[in-house]
Order: sequence, then C-alpha cells, then structure tokens
Amino acid sequence: MADHTEHFLKLKREIADSYPDFEARASRAWTEIIAELANLVSTVSVKKSEYIPQVNFSELALLPPQTVEEIRRIGTVVIKDVVDDTEARAWQDDLKDFLKTNPDVTGFPEGDKQFFELYWTRPQVQARSHPNLLAASAWLNNLYRTEEPLEGVDLSTPLTYADRFRIRHPGVQWDAHPPHVDSGSIERWEDSAFRLCFDTILSGEWRKHDPYALTNRLNARSSLYGRPSQASVFRTFQGWLAMSETEPTQGTLKVFPDVLLSNSYIILRPFFRPLVPTDSNEILDVKNWVFDISYADFPGILPKEGGFTGPRPTPQTHPHMMLEKTMTSVPKVMPGDAVFWHSDVVHSVEIEHTGKEDSAVMYIPSMPTTPSNKAYVEKQKECFLQARSPPDFPKSSQNFIGIGKAHDLLSPIGAQAMGLPIAV
Repeated sequence: MADHTEHFLKLKREIADSYPDFEARASRAWTEIIAELANLVSTVSVKKSEYIPQVNFSELALLPPQTVEEIRRIGTVVIKDVVDDTEARAWQDDLKDFLKTNPDVTGFPEGDKQFFELYWTRPQVQARSHPNLLAASAWLNNLYRTEEPLEGVDLSTPLTYADRFRIRHPGVQWDAHPPHVDSGSIERWEDSAFRLCFDTILSGEWRKHDPYALTNRLNARSSLYGRPSQASVFRTFQGWLAMSETEPTQGTLKVFPDVLLSNSYIILRPFFRPLVPTDSNEILDVKNWVFDISYADFPGILPKEGGFTGPRPTPQTHPHMMLEKTMTSVPKVMPGDAVFWHSDVVHSVEIEHTGKEDSAVMYIPSMPTTPSNKAYVEKQKECFLQARSPPDFPKSSQNFIGIGKAHDLLSPIGAQAMGLPIAV
C-alpha cells in the first residue's frame, strides 16, 4: 500500500464509532493501564529472569492453579526436560552436518549463516513429531478457554506448524529481532473478528480482557495482505526447543512479561498522542497525553512487502512499557528444554551473544486442531511430501541431500499432527 493514511484514519473513526462513549472510556482505561505499567516495571526490574515461570514437563498435569494462572498472566513459560539432553544435542550435530553437506541453503547473515530457511530437515521432522513436545503443545493449547464446545476444535489434538531453526555463533551481534509481536499486524484493528479479541479493551473494560478467550481467535484473520513469513494460522503459543545451553546475555529470547498489560496498552495506543516530545522527561506523565483520532499513525505498525509488520513497540512509540527495563531474558535453558510465549507477547532476541558456544534452537509453536488450521496442514503436508517450503513462507525448493521424509516421524501422533496416515 503506497499511501495508507486515509485507510488508517477511516479505521480509527470506525473503531471509535463502534463503542459508546469511546473517548471517555478509553481515556479512563489509558490512565489505569499506565499506572499498572509503572507497578510492573518496579517488580520486573528487580526479579528479572526469575520472573519467568519454569516448570518441569513431567509435572505439567500436577501444577497448582495459581501457577497456571501465573503462566497465563505472564504469557511465557520455560518447560524443562521435554526431550532428553543427548537427543537434543544430537539434533544440533545432525543439523550442522546437514549444513556442511548443503552449503548453499538460504540463511542469514550473508557470509556467516546462522538462521536458516529450512523446514524439513530430519531433526526438525523428528523434533516436531516427538510425543513429549506434542503433549506439551496440547497442554498449552488447553490454557485457552471457551464457554461451549466449538465445532471442529480440539485443543487436545495438536497440529504441526513447520518453521525454521537457528544456530547462533558467539560474539556476533543480531539486530534483526527488536521487540515485536507476531501473528497479525494491523489486522488486530482492521479484521473485525480479530478486533473482537480485544473488545473489552476497546470498550474501556481492559481488566476483563482475556488473552486466552478462544472463540474469536478461531475466526481472526492474522494475514489480510498475504505478506510472506506472516503466519496465517492460529498458534496458541510460539515456541522453540533448545539444542544447546543458553542463558541471559547469550543471545536468548527476551519477553515483555505481562500479556494482559501489553495487549491493553498496544491496542489503545493509536488513539492517544503525546503533547511533549518523545525524548522529554515528562513523556511518562499521563497528563501529557491526549485522546486524538485525527492522526493516521498506528504506532509500531510499519509497511512491509505489500502489507504491514508489527506491532513493533519502541521507547519512543510506546514509552510507558519502559522496554529497556521490562524486556526480560528467559532463564537459562539446557538442551531439551522448551520456551513458549503467547502469540500476543512482545518478544525480541538479545543483540549480544557473550557465551562461548553456539546457541541453537528449533522454532516449534503449539497449534491446536481447528478447521482453518487443518486446512493449512493439508497444504503444508503436500509441501512436505514435495520438498517445498510451507505455505506461509517464501516459495523455495527444500529438496536437499538428507532432507527428512515421512518415515522419519517419531510417533503416530506426530504423523497425525502432520495430516499424514498414522501408519507411516
């Protein structure tokens, strides 16, 4: 879209006209959210990585309700010992051998590839079909809630979403992944079903917002513009499986650890404008912000490849999030541990990797059975069988030496998750 100014202005007016007393209700909520963000900063900046919940895979079914609710609120969890250490390390070794055998695979940065546009290597196929990882995915899917059964939806039967992997080298700076949210960009406001996921926020009752309310998520369209590498499926959680030891400062994941607050602030941010410069010492004072739908900007939403990317909050666009203090590195992980974060969570990757060994992870999200997800998996299955990149990603051949095949799947549930016959 060459010029989206009028489109964005119309969208803001449409939203404002959809809710009674929108200005008054949104302004009251804005004030409350800013106060709560200040409280969060004071807590997170002290606890840091300890603030992120850690649980053991073998204890998922035994977690007390308060721990489950903590995971829901923070939106991020480390699940320990999902896969045996030796098996996870062996996958990293196998991937390195695959890269040596196929040196021309697409990756970045150029000249020192560490993030790879590969989807069907044998270790990836095996990891996604590991019964423990699929069991963890089912547990995460069931954190979502619905008041009644939904046709074609099964949270306990996970599906597979093929993604990539990275093997990050020490001492190399990465700046390609600043704080951002995936799984939809301007779609959060533009798509009517997606917007309903944030209905309580837009109506001023932000404390009632439930990031785990399932119904509207099923129909939400997260990819209106068909931009490459933007997920079109419903992922309950994004995630990765560690194949190495990685700890804070070693190129690990960072998250904003409160999905209720970040959703509430980000969704209302386009309707408010600062009265002082963004670098002013007074920028955090709520009195220096005013309700205004006459400017076209959706802060943090950026044009990209015929569509949009973001939200990408920054200290300038979203100052009350105080990202320099709240973006929290996940705790140390060992090979076979997994990290999952809600699809709305603001996350980034550490710029520095100060460790001495490679930091290696496979990206494996949790994805439940839904009608639209099943339709995607059917298309993805054909890509797998024909050694092509999955539907959500740039088209490329994956027909490399040693590519994974259906017989490499580790379990019947793994075959089912791929849309393949169980007897593979």
